[in-house]
Amino acid sequence: MLDEIDVNRVIEMAWEDRTPFEVIQSEFSLTHGELIEIMRNNLKTRSFKLWRKRVKGRKTKHIKLRGHLVGRHRCDRQGKLNIKKR
Repeated sequence: MLDEIDVNRVIEMAWEDRTPFEVIQSEFSLTHGELIEIMRNNLKTRSFKLWRKRVKGRKTKHIKLRGHLVGRHRCDRQGKLNIKKR
């Protein structure tokens, strides 16, 4: 059984485009059906329907549908030193 903080994190991850269902499953030991039940029980009916429509068949939400590994987004400036040369 998940506590409220974990349920909120699961919902957040489920809405994120780049977080596949398999990651949610490995982090929280949830099956796809259990995830759907959490979403159904914690979202308004309209929000749940919008979420289901949004994620159904979305390549980034299913590792098997991805043509390549989608890594974590990284800004061009992230991790680089901004040193001006004279």
